[in-house]
Formats: sequence, structure tokens, C-alpha cells
Amino acid sequence: MGVVDLVSPAGFIILMPSGQRATVETGSLTTYERNRYPTSASAITRGEPVLVLGIVAGLQGARKITIKASRVIADPVPTGVAPAAGIAFERGKPAPKRGVGRIPAHYVAGRGTIVNGTEANQAILAALAAYPNGLINRVVKLSDGSYEVHHIGVAWPHHIFVGANFKYLGAD
Repeated sequence: MGVVDLVSPAGFIILMPSGQRATVETGSLTTYERNRYPTSASAITRGEPVLVLGIVAGLQGARKITIKASRVIADPVPTGVAPAAGIAFERGKPAPKRGVGRIPAHYVAGRGTIVNGTEANQAILAALAAYPNGLINRVVKLSDGSYEVHHIGVAWPHHIFVGANFKYLGAD
């Protein structure tokens, strides 16, 4: 998630809330939407907030991030959750250990089923509404039907929890 900084024929560059820049590569299979309706690549303009769903093709620390976009949402619809600030990486400084909100009672890191498609996208949208910085590299469905959204690119939070109804629960 970020604000479009530069647009080119091959894609665009976004500035994320963490201060990082990401190059977004688009192609003929990339879909675009605004206000939940399909639109075209020409609708993406400088200064506009966007949410990019796709594959992180290059992640070299905080220096270079490349995303191969499958879906771009222009001016994402807010979900009613006030965005929280994550904590950016600082070289040599360990990530804080803390939890906020509600973490599923039987949560065990590494357990669950990795999900894709619409189900994963809905969980990602809810997680990024709460913490719009960083990147998501996978979504895991937990045994109680809730989701662990694995958040990378920031020191904290590393896991964002979303309920079965795709509403933000908490983070650690």
C-alpha cells in the first residue's frame, strides 16, 4: 500500500508509509479497480493512494523492493480501522516483542493452511487497512477460521490477525 510517486509504461513506483519505495511492475494480466469497479492502467496517477496485490519479485532489505502486480486498487476503500504505525527496521536493533488487540487463543506460529485467491486478498485488505506499511508475503488460515497475515518489510508487527469475517483482530 502506498502513494504513487512516478508512473511509467511498465508500471509505477509507490512510496509506502514506512518511507520505503517499491517498484510495481504491471503487465497485460494486471487488473485495476477503483471504488470496487474495474478500471484501466491509465486511471493510476501520481499522488494517488493504491493497494498493490502481487508477487514480491525482489526484496533486497529496505533498499530495493519490486512487486509484480496482479491487481491494483486505486484509492482503496477504508474499512473503518484507523491505520496504525508499524515500526521500521533499524540496522542492529532487535524487533520489539509485543501484542496488541486480540490474538487468537490457540494461535501457534507455523500452524495452519496457506490460502490464496479471493480469500487471501480479503484478509490482506483488512490487515493493510490496519497497518498500511510493509509487505505481505503469505496468508495462513488458522483452525478457528481466522487468518494470520504474515507482514514483512517492517520490524513490527510481523503477524496481523484477521477474523473469519475479515475484520482486524490484533497484531504481534
